[in-house]
Amino acid sequence: MKISHEQARHNHEAKRATYIAAWLDGLLGLAKVIVGSLVGSAALIADGIHSFSDLITDGFVLAATHYGRQGPDHDHHYGHGRIETLATLLLGSVLIFVAGAIAWSSLQRLFTGTLIPAPGIWAMLLALVALLAKEVLFRYTMGVAKRVKSKLLEANAWHSRSDVLSTAVVLIALVGAQFGVGWLDAIAAIIVGLLVGKVGWDLLWESARELVDTALPEDAQQQMHDMACSVPGVESVHDLRTRQSAGRAMVDLHVVVAPRISVSEAHEIGNEVSRRLRRHYPALSDVTFHIDPEDDAGEGDPSRFPGLPLRPAVEQALTERWSSLACWPHIVAYRLHYLDGKITVVVFVDEALETSVAARLPERLAQRTSDLPWLGGVEVEKALG
Repeated sequence: MKISHEQARHNHEAKRATYIAAWLDGLLGLAKVIVGSLVGSAALIADGIHSFSDLITDGFVLAATHYGRQGPDHDHHYGHGRIETLATLLLGSVLIFVAGAIAWSSLQRLFTGTLIPAPGIWAMLLALVALLAKEVLFRYTMGVAKRVKSKLLEANAWHSRSDVLSTAVVLIALVGAQFGVGWLDAIAAIIVGLLVGKVGWDLLWESARELVDTALPEDAQQQMHDMACSVPGVESVHDLRTRQSAGRAMVDLHVVVAPRISVSEAHEIGNEVSRRLRRHYPALSDVTFHIDPEDDAGEGDPSRFPGLPLRPAVEQALTERWSSLACWPHIVAYRLHYLDGKITVVVFVDEALETSVAARLPERLAQRTSDLPWLGGVEVEKALG
């Protein structure tokens, strides 16, 4: 299935933002590790590793954006959004691993009392430039993420903001080391590790909630319920369920309508519910409605219980009981209403049947079918035309 022009434009914007982030993360990571190694700053090296971890996450984002935003196909009827969710899950795991390595290494350095030489002005300038560059990147990426409605890109933007915070801590440590407070460097590296771990945990938690089909917030569900109930012809709504996938939302609901309206009218009422929900909630990618002629909320899945006979069995039972009646040739059609656990049969008779006979017909027909446990009643109407 082809994706829309708007989706293609969003994909292009998301990829461009991620490519910019990848180039910046690669350059900053390389510069931090080289300068950190030259001046002996564990905090600056840790921050460089943090930047390289960003490069890995950028790769995840690029792959997930390419594959996760493809439209439905014969194997993935609901699209590929879960690819973004899975990539976010893996991204969070990588970050937690990196965070543990940074914190452990820095703790060892702190306890052994390794001396930290003064880093010099160039190391501090590099940290300052990196801080400003990542803040600009955060604002740019977040703007694109909001525009294209990508949770994964938004997560990557917050990852850039975590770099801003970690680099600020590193800058303070470098200034401290410059003035002889060397232990600040190890403390800063540990703080950077904790920040990386926090970002990783948040990504893990959010993606895991999405994978187990966590519903939308209660207030959003209530708003959808009220919106559906406001459609003319809707008597009530029940069993409204929601789930999320890669920044998109899906909802299914049961719509109760008047029991004897036509199938096409009931379906169009459901279509209008779907249209209004989509207009008011652009993040909805899928709306599934089920039309109910009566409110069966709380009664469970009807497919788990014995059902009522369908038309062929009903017509056979009626033919067996009514075919010997004098009025039988005048019966031209049936309409069946499945309500309250019974079937009400509306019998249509032709114009040739006398009105007085037609008036007494429901009682006579009901007497002949009194042994049918599923019959809820018999009504007679004159067929038009």
